[in-house]
Amino acid sequence: MKAHSPADILVELEDAVATCPLDRCTRILSGILQLLTSNQDRPQDLLAHVTDGVLLRLMERVEAGALIQLSTALADLAIAPPKTVRRLATHRDPAVACPVLLRSRSLSTHDLQRIVASRGERQQDAIAARAPIDPPVVEALIKDGGRSACLVLIGNTEAHFSDAAYFALAEKCLTDDELTKALALRQDTPDVVMRKLLSAAPAPRSGVASKPTSAHQAATAAPMAPKLPCAAAYASARPEIVAFNRTGKLNDSTMNRFAIRGETANLLTALSVLSGAPIEVVERIMSDDDCEGLVMACRASRLNWQTTFAILSNRSGARLSFAERERAQHIFETLLLSTSQWTVRWGEIAANKESSRGSRGATMGVNR
Repeated sequence: MKAHSPADILVELEDAVATCPLDRCTRILSGILQLLTSNQDRPQDLLAHVTDGVLLRLMERVEAGALIQLSTALADLAIAPPKTVRRLATHRDPAVACPVLLRSRSLSTHDLQRIVASRGERQQDAIAARAPIDPPVVEALIKDGGRSACLVLIGNTEAHFSDAAYFALAEKCLTDDELTKALALRQDTPDVVMRKLLSAAPAPRSGVASKPTSAHQAATAAPMAPKLPCAAAYASARPEIVAFNRTGKLNDSTMNRFAIRGETANLLTALSVLSGAPIEVVERIMSDDDCEGLVMACRASRLNWQTTFAILSNRSGARLSFAERERAQHIFETLLLSTSQWTVRWGEIAANKESSRGSRGATMGVNR
């Protein structure tokens, strides 16, 4: 009796699958999945390659539900049938493709780049949510992906951005406020990109010509003073801010969000809670033309420079020049935490008290 080689046996098995009834194909597929997922003591790379051709034939003869089950199971395998995974990843049905696009380690960078350029929003979003995700795939998503994929990508802390990727995203942000806010709130966005985001003037609306400003108007226009909240706004904000602080959520990310979104009552209340300074002191340093006091308050609050810069840059009518930004960063980096805390909590308060005493003394002298 002539012995058959393993390759011949596999060809016969594939041919048999091609002609077997559909319900039997589904049972065979289920059996192979069980073999792949429940025999961790066997050589997984051997099993994956042996079953690859059979699975490809089975995929042509089973319903979409079975393909979704196959994709979900293979997505979590450290070693999976490579050709089958690629076929699933390029499937036109997002429900079939997304599980492997999101989780499978068997897809190469080239595979993912090609799929980004050729498939729809849900597939792109799944790739953007992968953890980790390499810089070339990130760049492909920014170049060829939609707005939704960019938002998912910015929110993915496991995505590794190159400098080129950051600047490409910053260009997209020029016409999209939501993208701008998301990128500004991302913790590792470089300062140079933050400066580009925060200094960009809003684009004029389509069809509306911008009114030219004369040199005299530009020279004499006074900056708008920051609009401070009323007492009721502080009272409303304080319970939530205190709760955030108790649970450790009053952090750089939260403060950044308050600054970017212009939530002034939340921002000033949070600075008061974190730094220990009265709200009146925080209001005064927020309104001061000189940024030194505000930098001290941020330093006393243990905020990082990126968050401090966002707060400085989002004061109404107080956009920083490059020289002012450099000075503010120098102050931030050279100030000791203890010095900032003492100055904000006690130095400023003491100055206020001395000023109050002087006013009262003058009044008493007049009365006498």
